[in-house]
Amino acid sequence: MNIKDAKQEIINTIKAYRQKDEMGNYMIPVQKQRPILLIGPPGIGKTAIMEQVAEELSVNLVSYTITHHTRQSAIGLPFISKKEYGGKEISVTEYTMSEIIASVYDKINQTGVKEGILFLDEINCVSETLVPTMLQFLQYKTFGAHRVPDGFIIVTAGNPPQYNKAVRDFDIVTLDRVKRIDIEEDLEAFKEYADFNGIHGSILAYLDIHKDNFYRIKNDIQGKRFVTARGWEDLSQLIRAYEKLGIEIDEKVTIQYLQEPEVARDFAMYYALYHKYEDVYNVSEILGGSVPQERDRLRKASFDEKLSIINLLIDRLNQEFSRYDTDFKVQKRLQKEITGIVKEMIPISEGGSEEDSIAERLKLRISQLRDDFENKAGQHLMDKGSEIVLKKVMIALEELQKTLVEKTVESGKNSDGAADMAESQKADIKSWFAGREKERRAAAALTGEHLKNCFSFLAQIYGEEQEMVLFLTRLDSGHYSLNFIQNEGSEEYYKYNKLLLLRDRRNDIVSQILEID
Repeated sequence: MNIKDAKQEIINTIKAYRQKDEMGNYMIPVQKQRPILLIGPPGIGKTAIMEQVAEELSVNLVSYTITHHTRQSAIGLPFISKKEYGGKEISVTEYTMSEIIASVYDKINQTGVKEGILFLDEINCVSETLVPTMLQFLQYKTFGAHRVPDGFIIVTAGNPPQYNKAVRDFDIVTLDRVKRIDIEEDLEAFKEYADFNGIHGSILAYLDIHKDNFYRIKNDIQGKRFVTARGWEDLSQLIRAYEKLGIEIDEKVTIQYLQEPEVARDFAMYYALYHKYEDVYNVSEILGGSVPQERDRLRKASFDEKLSIINLLIDRLNQEFSRYDTDFKVQKRLQKEITGIVKEMIPISEGGSEEDSIAERLKLRISQLRDDFENKAGQHLMDKGSEIVLKKVMIALEELQKTLVEKTVESGKNSDGAADMAESQKADIKSWFAGREKERRAAAALTGEHLKNCFSFLAQIYGEEQEMVLFLTRLDSGHYSLNFIQNEGSEEYYKYNKLLLLRDRRNDIVSQILEID
């Protein structure tokens, strides 16, 4: 199973475990809710998908790498207590609450959300002293004398023995009490993830050409050498930052993340070429509507070079598509917030207070949103995109509230003019919102023009050939690109998309193209 399918299976399992009957009891009793056991090679995104699952389901996530724990921190510390048996007081050993179980309760208290995921990584690499504890945990959902609270689903992860010499095999008794999901690395699943998370275009273009370099793990006389999906993603983030700072990316940098010298060297060389093409063909001018003078060179270029140009265009467009998506969501949320506040206002003629102004209501709502943000941001109760949108909404509302207060002071509020003041503020809000929408529409129109210019460039240089097919395929497989096209439309997209009558046929064509040496 690839990582994408595994993520959906985990979501389905959690939903099933949370389902209740008409009596309010779990349809699958807690004792029958098997812990999920993810088995797969390192660095393919097991931890990342747990964060995504928690964000999508809006539940807590408590995550531990169990190999970092001792028996004492896992089950608690012993202490002596007194109990009475048969009329006699006896000294007995009890245990404090496990650090892990305590963290679950702390998370519930912090967020107010009672349901969640307890994720334990490297579950099959525990020390000898922790083996009995882990077996007890998987079978009975307890650490020491303390149970995982109802509503928290247990998910564990481990590596197969070929990747880690410290791996311990679970016995049949234990395996028969878990829901095991075996995961394999998958480039296509990574590409979908990459599009949504803005992985650098140079990486996607390189992996299109060198599929075998997506994931490698070697352990021989030369030592441990590896390249993982995690390494590519972390390198992408560094590249974005280095480009903004004007810092050079070379082999000395890439090998810090791609710990296979051959791949690190090869990608560093490709990255240099990738940016050379960006300078030679001036991608900004292509987006602006100009066609490079090097038309013959573009037509006669190698496939790798053509693929790089297409990915350069897609990378730039995707950045604009992503901004469009954020701006659209911010504006939609602002409309909802402002409409709600205005509707709640009680007119003075109907008993409303003169002191109850829109500006004061805005101030209160901003405070509520800030509390919500502080409780959920970084807790995996909302995804990063939602965090960005909420942050931008708060900033915009603060700007609006400040504007309304300043205008109120300037106009000189008095009791006789309170009703007129409310209407004036509504007009100010309408004007402010319309100004933002005008700016957003202008940015969307510019992005649409850039998309149109890319189609024009490809049509002039390559016509309706494999290059256009590849460009369309990139657009059609992108979350943000399809979202933009569905909302804003694109005559060129629909026109050229008719080249590919069936999706299966498109995949066949792309596979054949990418197999060309």
